Amino acid sequence: MQVTFHGEALDTSGTPVAVGSDFPQFKLTTKTGQTLTKDELAGKVTLISVVPDINTRVCSLSTKKFNQEVDKFKQVAFYTVSTNTVAQQADWCAAEGVAKMEVVSDEAKDFGKATGLYIEAKGIDARSVWVLDQAGKVVYRELITEQTNEPNYQAVLDFLTKLA
Repeated sequence: MQVTFHGEALDTSGTPVAVGSDFPQFKLTTKTGQTLTKDELAGKVTLISVVPDINTRVCSLSTKKFNQEVDKFKQVAFYTVSTNTVAQQADWCAAEGVAKMEVVSDEAKDFGKATGLYIEAKGIDARSVWVLDQAGKVVYRELITEQTNEPNYQAVLDFLTKLA
């Protein structure tokens, strides 16, 4: 897949999974250093917001926006994924007061490569929003072409409301 970063064309590591397909297996690191896999998401609707770098303006805005929405969707698990280290994510969460959603690290790039979102030229994962059903199937996705743009929050929140 091709995306842009400030207008510069960049390729991701593959083709992201389509709606209706099973989300691929992956490994992420939680704030406590534990491994999070797709299997651990089973049984609950999951929103995954992928951001290139938690310490940038748009990534910060989108993570804070989804954090504000968590209480409206008790049946949904909210995650933000970035390639930042666990320590960088913990510092950012503490500074920004983000505590309702889980911010997990793809420092090892496993998630990005498994999902086709890894941008090797920048060492980051492409901005995107995913909703998985209880079985780990993709039921919603938004692939943001220009990486400096925010996702369409209202579209995914409306989608989650319809699932409830």
